[in-house]
Amino acid sequence: MAFEPYRRVLAVPGVRPLLLVGILARIPVIAIGVTLTLHVVTGMKLGFLQAGLVGAASTGGVALGAPITGRFVDRHGLRPVMAVTTVAQLAFWSSAAFLPYWPLVGGAFAAGVLALPVFNVIRQCLAAAVPAERRRAAFALDAMLVEVSYMVGPAVAVAATTTFGSDRTMALVGLGLVGSGTALLVLNPATRGGGEPETGGAVVPRRQWLTPALLALFGVTFAATFVLTATELNLVAVLKADAATRWTGLALAVWSLSSLVGGFAYGSLRRGLSPLVTIGCMAALTVPVGLVGPWPLLCLALVPSGMLCAPALSTTVDTLSGWVPAAARGEAMGLHSTALTLGLAAANPVTGFLIDHTGTGWAFAVTGLVSLIVVALAVPLWRRAPRPVQPEAVAATTG
Repeated sequence: MAFEPYRRVLAVPGVRPLLLVGILARIPVIAIGVTLTLHVVTGMKLGFLQAGLVGAASTGGVALGAPITGRFVDRHGLRPVMAVTTVAQLAFWSSAAFLPYWPLVGGAFAAGVLALPVFNVIRQCLAAAVPAERRRAAFALDAMLVEVSYMVGPAVAVAATTTFGSDRTMALVGLGLVGSGTALLVLNPATRGGGEPETGGAVVPRRQWLTPALLALFGVTFAATFVLTATELNLVAVLKADAATRWTGLALAVWSLSSLVGGFAYGSLRRGLSPLVTIGCMAALTVPVGLVGPWPLLCLALVPSGMLCAPALSTTVDTLSGWVPAAARGEAMGLHSTALTLGLAAANPVTGFLIDHTGTGWAFAVTGLVSLIVVALAVPLWRRAPRPVQPEAVAATTG
């Protein structure tokens, strides 16, 4: 049965509360970008360029800080890291609404460096809790829940800003972040599997796990979020050009729903797929969609690539969890998060330039081709991929 793999995952002790906390904790994290943008534009009465700089500062901080916090989780455990990052979020978001512009930029960067490592921690703890043979379904389920969080977070931020104003929305986001950090502090899920110490033990040198194949994995992870972000921006631009902006929410919802369906189907498969296959196919399917005319047909044309969204991201995490020893998994997950963030950050200016100078048709084609080229460049390095890490080998390495 299609539901059976998910039943087995949810039957693992600790997985249900972990996923529940994960879906709720990610909502305020995802709402950060929209909240900062709306605060600068509506609250501070500045332009979108200034808003973009604040967003870039926050994103740059996240990209820099993710592997650092991941390494601290590996060495010192989850609770000290969550305590420090939760206090940092409380300090920034309780004062952000009162900061002048340039201190806001600096504060957004610092808060990004010390961002709550919610995405990394949930995936790291899933890898620790779930046996290797069930991880594909676990990460597929997690990817679907992330999709739900992405559907809720920005919508809540926009609605709150419209209703209460940007200042109060900033406070609400801060409250959500502090609540998320506190929930993970209380839950304190294991970051390593049974028989592996939560902290201490020998540190695994990076040269043993940061292999060319793993760098290639980070490259295709970058390609995944690059093409996904570009597709979203292109879709919004098409709707604007067709005077159908009011349908943007529906169009994005259809795309997200296709990702949920694809993720569910992928997690039910008996055998997984390589990230090269899922991300390569997603990029290839994106290339020609710009040839489709009216926006309703474009939404339908995006369904095949949309169905590969959740599977593509879950395969990268599943592969990573098998290649990296548990003692270094936090830092590796942080680097994975950095690759995701950089793909998102790079897609925005590149896609915007292409839309302004060539139109959405070429923007779909070029961004899809760029991602496809990155995947092709990863193929030679992939052939030197390490063998999946066995629990016994991990215990021997870290003990």
